[in-house]
Amino acid sequence: MKLNNPNATVFFPGEESFAGITDLCVAAHQDDVEIMAYAPIADCYGKGSFGAVIVADGAGSPRTGAFAGYTDEEMRAVRVKEQERAAKLGGYRAVVQLGYPSSKVKDAKSDAVVGDLCTLLREIRPKRLCTHNPADKHPTHVAVALRVIEAARRLSPDYRPEVFVGLEVWRGLDWLCDGDKVCLDTGAYPELARKLLTVHRSQVAGGKRYDEAAIGRRAANATFFASHETDEKNSMNFGMDLLPLLDRDVTPAEYVAEYIGRFAKEVNDVIGGLV
Repeated sequence: MKLNNPNATVFFPGEESFAGITDLCVAAHQDDVEIMAYAPIADCYGKGSFGAVIVADGAGSPRTGAFAGYTDEEMRAVRVKEQERAAKLGGYRAVVQLGYPSSKVKDAKSDAVVGDLCTLLREIRPKRLCTHNPADKHPTHVAVALRVIEAARRLSPDYRPEVFVGLEVWRGLDWLCDGDKVCLDTGAYPELARKLLTVHRSQVAGGKRYDEAAIGRRAANATFFASHETDEKNSMNFGMDLLPLLDRDVTPAEYVAEYIGRFAKEVNDVIGGLV
């Protein structure tokens, strides 16, 4: 397998093989996987069937405290090791870190990232694929989602995933109409969930409490999901179904606009029925 970026790394916590990976998460930065894809991580825990791909190098992350004086290159190296420790802790089969600067990821004219993702998707052939949702607030996250969508569209039908979901990090998906939500149970192994977030010490101790925020969002999703029913789950992530994008002749922007349109109609209908 040949990747375009010579800085890319491939880490296998155990057996050095992609064989057996059923669930793959493609994320922008180190720790995004553990924030948004805990449900498939937990589903695959103990089976060695989860894999992760990190596209950006994470060099530009904010930093304070013990990491305040770190250069971008030093921060990149720290984050690579943190992601490898998360892979060991979570029992991942493999983690690939492509190591692209964010500027390269966001460059729609460059085909290097899409090329690498096509190579990996053909090699791994996951049944279930997840990435960022295209309505995310972070531009690099949106860029990764777009590159993954493009790579998946280039695959022949035999290589495409059976499930393709865009998950929440920077901007939750609680605004989706309930019928449009992909609901993922994140309640298993609560201690593992927390450890997978705190292993990214450069982020949690560096000024952003992603551990508390991510776990709190999951609890809030579960509690506020149904207003007139008791909670069926105590922790959930929401996702957006991206599989239709692989066959429909619409842009990702048009596809997201359909979700927004249904949300706007639901809000207007409720207000209109009460005035």
